Amino acid sequence: MASRIAVVTGSNKGIGFAIVRALCKEFDGYVYLTARDEERGKKAVEDLEKEGLHPKFHQLDITNQKSIDNLQKYLKDKYGGLDVLVNNAAIAYKKKDAASFAEQAEVTIACNFTGTLDVCKALLPLIKPHGRVVNLASFVGKRSLDGMRDDLSSKFKSPSLTEAELVSLLEEFVVAAKAGTHTEIGYPNTAYGMSKVGVMALTGVQARDLKNDPREDILIMACCPGHVDTDMSSHQGTKTPDEGAETPAYLALLPPNSNGFQGEMFQDKKLYQWR
Repeated sequence: MASRIAVVTGSNKGIGFAIVRALCKEFDGYVYLTARDEERGKKAVEDLEKEGLHPKFHQLDITNQKSIDNLQKYLKDKYGGLDVLVNNAAIAYKKKDAASFAEQAEVTIACNFTGTLDVCKALLPLIKPHGRVVNLASFVGKRSLDGMRDDLSSKFKSPSLTEAELVSLLEEFVVAAKAGTHTEIGYPNTAYGMSKVGVMALTGVQARDLKNDPREDILIMACCPGHVDTDMSSHQGTKTPDEGAETPAYLALLPPNSNGFQGEMFQDKKLYQWR
């Protein structure tokens, strides 16, 4: 029987690390911890091995197409595909960061949205029947939608939104941020929030595109891990990383033919309405 494979992006620390820990305990296959920095990634694997867990490692920088392609080729050649993909990798600028909002918008969208999209383009074709894809979004995305001009938020929420239209909307936000006009035309003043709006909307687009896919029972879902105590939150979160990992791991481990999950978003293992 072929080995089952799970991949968690951006998982050498924080929520991603905790997701790998959770999957190592429950997933019946190999779990790949990935990181941009090979040394940090291998150190994270060693830390989990000290707990009696046995993740594997592969380098992955979601902002580098060659790195994505290397992982795609490795998974295809070695295993013929994968069964679980958790898109966790993301960045967030600190409130006191000196970088201009224009820079923050461009870099954050490039990583959190475009990087996630590029990973999906490479790896979704490799997902095997009964596979699970979990995109980590955020309640900040919902808050950003609520603070957006109504006609703009309607575009992101539209059930007929296409991938090309979504990419165009995020590009429009970045261009406006560089010009300093993003709030004038109706976008919120948060690069991280807009990146997560993109992830939430992308999940719905991807799920709809799966309707005509011949592979059986592949689910694509988004989730909010909650406000988690990590480096990204400047350790202001109220949840531990392991608590933040509960919902992503729950979705990644859904049994075959689970109903009511496709294209939806979840928080605390419950449906999270954002549209």
